[in-house]
Amino acid sequence: MSKIFLLFALLLTFGSTATMAQAQGQPHSGTEAEQRACARDVSRFCREVMDQGDFTILACLQQHRPKLSKPCNQVLLNHGQ
Repeated sequence: MSKIFLLFALLLTFGSTATMAQAQGQPHSGTEAEQRACARDVSRFCREVMDQGDFTILACLQQHRPKLSKPCNQVLLNHGQ
């Protein structure tokens, strides 16, 4: 389960705001609440690609968008995804 949280935290660093902050040397990650909001969705829909990198997980979540929980969908929206 902690691997899911870590992967999701890294996933959120690729949102538009976070990318700008990274360029300035300030890495961001999702809050614990945001991680909890999507952990089940990542595990449920994207388990087979969890080891293929953050962009792959993000693409997987986007492919399953109609099936995502409302809290996870909102997290993605909040991060420009």
